[in-house]
Amino acid sequence: MATAQHYVWAGGHFILLISAFKYLLSWVLFRHPSAWWYKAAFTGALVSYAIVCQKSLGNPQPSAAWVRRALADENTQYFLLAFLWWSSRPIAVVLVPFMIFSLFHALTFTRTTIMPQFLPPGPPATEGGPPTPHPLAKRLQVWVKANYDNAMRVVAYAEVAILLRVALGALLFMNSFLIPVVFVHFVRMRYFQSPFTKESINRVIVHLDGLVNRPDVPPVVKQVYGTIQQVVGRWVGATAPARQAAPAGGR
Repeated sequence: MATAQHYVWAGGHFILLISAFKYLLSWVLFRHPSAWWYKAAFTGALVSYAIVCQKSLGNPQPSAAWVRRALADENTQYFLLAFLWWSSRPIAVVLVPFMIFSLFHALTFTRTTIMPQFLPPGPPATEGGPPTPHPLAKRLQVWVKANYDNAMRVVAYAEVAILLRVALGALLFMNSFLIPVVFVHFVRMRYFQSPFTKESINRVIVHLDGLVNRPDVPPVVKQVYGTIQQVVGRWVGATAPARQAAPAGGR
């Protein structure tokens, strides 16, 4: 039986999903999307992630151990990131990862909580056994399971694209210089915690290596690129906090 808190958690994801879709659709169609939808999307994210963080970590405690545990938690990282985007000038592409997460959470909530209230269950798989899910719910479950990994790869590549966007935006004064600093640290955490992020970054690096090492590239460019690689390599190689397992109803 779903609790009121579970409905609020799901409501946050539905609000995020609908608001992000509305904002991105207007943005794609060059219709000057209203920042209200952008704020609404990340308000939904803050509600949902706050609930998950509270369930996972308990109430905030004034201790260094609790802070370290919270900062190593994936849901806390996305909660803080959602607050960063909520409090900053709208950047359309940052909605994409949150929208994908919310899509899968909304579909799972629909299958496990909403559908059973309206769709009759199927016959038991074995005599005297429990009833099986409705065929529509079963198809939805199969679709979610089959597409989850590919969706997480899209999220990982989207976050790399966001990193490039906010870095360029800082240089062009389109966003604060603080944003790429914070987001670089976030991506570093994801690199240690998510195999999808590690895969996407490694593939991007291989692609960049191929571009820079072409014979027609000036030596000074290769030298600068090599220096950047060394600096980033030393920084990424620093010890990261231990990964905090995400709860079942988390990100």
